[in-house]
Amino acid sequence: MDTIKHRTWVWEFDSPVEKIWPLLADTARFNEAAGLPRHAVREIPQADGSVRYFGRARLGPLALEWEEQPVNWIHNQWFRHCRRFRNGPFKTLCAHLRFSLRAGGCRCTYTVEIEPANGLGRLLLATGFFHNIGKTFGRLADNARDFARGQREHEFDCKPPRLAPRAKARVADLVARIEATPHGHALAGKLADYALERQEVDVWVIRPLKLARQWGVPERHAIEVCLESARQGLLALRWDLLCPRCQTGKASVPALDQLPQGAHCSSCNIDYDRNYSANVELVFYPAAAIRPLDGGEYCLFGPMSTPHIKVHLTLGPGEKRTVDLDLSLGSYRLRTLEPGGEQTIEWDSDGFPEVLADGQSVSAGPPSQPGTVILRNKAQRRLTLIVEERAWRRDALTAHRVTALQAFRDLFDEDVLRPGDNVEIDYITLMFTDLKGSTALYERIGDPQAYSLVREHYAIIGKAVREHNGTVVKTIGDAIMGAFADPADALRCAIRLHNDFAQFNETSGKDPIIIKLGLHVGRCIAVTLNNRLDYYGTAANKAARLESQSAGGDIVISPDLASDPGVRPLLAELSPREEVAQAKGFSEPIRFFRITAEVLATRRTVSPTLPR
Repeated sequence: MDTIKHRTWVWEFDSPVEKIWPLLADTARFNEAAGLPRHAVREIPQADGSVRYFGRARLGPLALEWEEQPVNWIHNQWFRHCRRFRNGPFKTLCAHLRFSLRAGGCRCTYTVEIEPANGLGRLLLATGFFHNIGKTFGRLADNARDFARGQREHEFDCKPPRLAPRAKARVADLVARIEATPHGHALAGKLADYALERQEVDVWVIRPLKLARQWGVPERHAIEVCLESARQGLLALRWDLLCPRCQTGKASVPALDQLPQGAHCSSCNIDYDRNYSANVELVFYPAAAIRPLDGGEYCLFGPMSTPHIKVHLTLGPGEKRTVDLDLSLGSYRLRTLEPGGEQTIEWDSDGFPEVLADGQSVSAGPPSQPGTVILRNKAQRRLTLIVEERAWRRDALTAHRVTALQAFRDLFDEDVLRPGDNVEIDYITLMFTDLKGSTALYERIGDPQAYSLVREHYAIIGKAVREHNGTVVKTIGDAIMGAFADPADALRCAIRLHNDFAQFNETSGKDPIIIKLGLHVGRCIAVTLNNRLDYYGTAANKAARLESQSAGGDIVISPDLASDPGVRPLLAELSPREEVAQAKGFSEPIRFFRITAEVLATRRTVSPTLPR
């Protein structure tokens, strides 16, 4: 009878586990660097709603098929990954990585367990199989050690990527063209190197917000260089409809007008709807003319494929587990890998709540002891319980956010929703401005000069809106409608506009420009009108009515905007004055806050660097 063979390697690191775990637990990156083949995945739903996962790959002359077992892990501590083969030389293969702390760093113990299926399997294990694994994985451990020390640029030595013919010469020209636009920000060369040199696991999905964090640059700059690169042909883009459970894009389209109303996630075995503000994400990848990418997975499951998941454990029927784990206070979601409910918690005190799952629902129980997490499977079948931070959202460039950026409107004005289609936007800030006394201005200086002045006014507004992460949606006569994903950006932009027009009036020698300005945040719908994305609904109507309450040189804002957590600190020094007035289209008087022209003028004198 065949017995399980195993081999263990121990690697010492002089860096903390927090630096080594993201490298060795990134199983997709690790497997790619090790030269392991990509594999195809087949997901088969079961009668109880769960899913079985099967992989298929070719390793040299061998065609292998296996069933993937859900990887188990505790963040920064250990993971265990097993496969049960349906053919080939092995019955099972399990990899188990565990960290322990030591003075000045950490120790990693890596164990591979294999059960042979036949004579070929026994022969492989008796000869050089384990030796070759140890040599390859030891090299990667050395890479990780040097990377954690800051002694190498990339995580692992890896086979050079396959590039299209003459790709490097073409890229040099593209970088120059991108930097000749307002959107390059001296980042085009850095982005090109990323697209050409990084491992495949990095470029299948390029997220600008993640790049901004890694590069230490403003998010808008990273977004704009990616948008311009897609326009020029260095990158391609797509819209992913993310599954709300596993956060994986299960429906992908190249344009908004092809976006489905919903999708099915075969991994989670659920149907889900689109949410423009939450699960429609714009991502990028290298253009095929630069670097063609092949399909397939290097690892279906893995701790760093979903770094927001801190606990991923399979429990038997009725099983209870207590794990030692210090989590940071914050927002978490408790769920199972299998369909069966979820619960979001805001954990701000005491021990972490016990995680209770019964196959139909997941709930938060009483507090665990500090530094521990208790998990309990109350069902009559195996369940994989998950504790995940909700921080994954920070890197998702949602449709709601990117379509509110001027660069997107300028570069992809044809990327609109289908005629007749509309999407609800949960939270968008709309700005309306109007030129005070424009009729008198035309009469006083004549149409040509007045129109020239109005065009300068458009340019000043457009520049400020773009630099504050917003977009000009449309112009209506001398009025402008703008949109911002972040209410604080909108208020900063409004302050900036009055500062800029005050400076213009002092230095231009022309008739003074004074604008009226109103801001509101709320729900609306996005539609395609006149071949452009537009916003309609109560939020748009209210923002327009607030602008009509402006006297000029001031800022009128709604209570909804004033109560936003990012806006409140800005208002603290601006002494907003509460007022009530009757507004057209509203049966009841509306309440609003006015930041007076006098307060803004005083602040300009006292603090010329008032939020810009």
